[in-house]
This record gives sequence, structure tokens and C-alpha cells, in this order.
Amino acid sequence: MKKVVVTLLILIFSTQFCAQNSGEQANEPKTEQKAKSEENLIISSEQLDFSKHKVTFIELGADRCIPCKAMQPIMREIAQKYKGTIQMVFYDVWKTPKYAKDYGIQMIPTQVFIDKNGDEIFRHVGFFAKDEIIKMLKEKGIL
Repeated sequence: MKKVVVTLLILIFSTQFCAQNSGEQANEPKTEQKAKSEENLIISSEQLDFSKHKVTFIELGADRCIPCKAMQPIMREIAQKYKGTIQMVFYDVWKTPKYAKDYGIQMIPTQVFIDKNGDEIFRHVGFFAKDEIIKMLKEKGIL
């Protein structure tokens, strides 16, 4: 019960904070953009190919959303550790609202997991802890 209450409070806080900052459309610093492209762990939509990986982890959020920012190191760590098994994608739905519509997003961050056939196998809304992601992926037989 405590987990549910804590999760709900986090979701409420993150939604309110993100909504307050939704008008801010600042670009990422050039150094951060360069670091992401050099790592090549979190791919763009042009590189998206579900069939090459066991699962595609799609994070729908925003660069200026606190819980979304907290997800970035987790995503990079998972992408690095499970390279070749998990494909990682990040969509900033404030900069490109099309993706929010395409995936039916009502709150950010939202994580969507797609199998190699292009079918959604799991969805989570809010901050998603690394341990919980790994646990879910093991339960789904991905890891």
C-alpha cells in the first residue's frame, strides 16, 4: 500500500512540475547532444528497427522534466549493459508532440516496451527504477 501511495505522489508531483515547465522549450546544450550521439546508445526514430533487438525501450518524456531527466542515466546504463538485446529510444514530446499522440501518452515520463514484432509488451507511467525495469524484463523472458 505504501508503494502505491508513494508512486501516486511521485506521479502527481512530476505531472505538476512538468506541466509548469511545459512552456519552456530550451534546446539541449550542444555538449550534451554531442555526448548522446557519440555514445549512440539512445537512438533516433530514423534508426528504429524493432526486428534487430529482443525489445525496444521507448521513453516518452521531455528534456526539461525532472523525472524524465532522472530516467536518462538509467536508460544509458541499461542500453550499455544490454547492447544488442535492448534498443533504446527517447522522444521529447514537448518538442515533437506527434509521438505523444502516436503512443497515446497522457503523462510523462512514460516507458513503452515493444517486442521484435512491433507489439507493445509493457507500459509504465512515471519514474521507473532500474531494479524494477530489470525485474520486468526478466519476467517477460527478455533477460
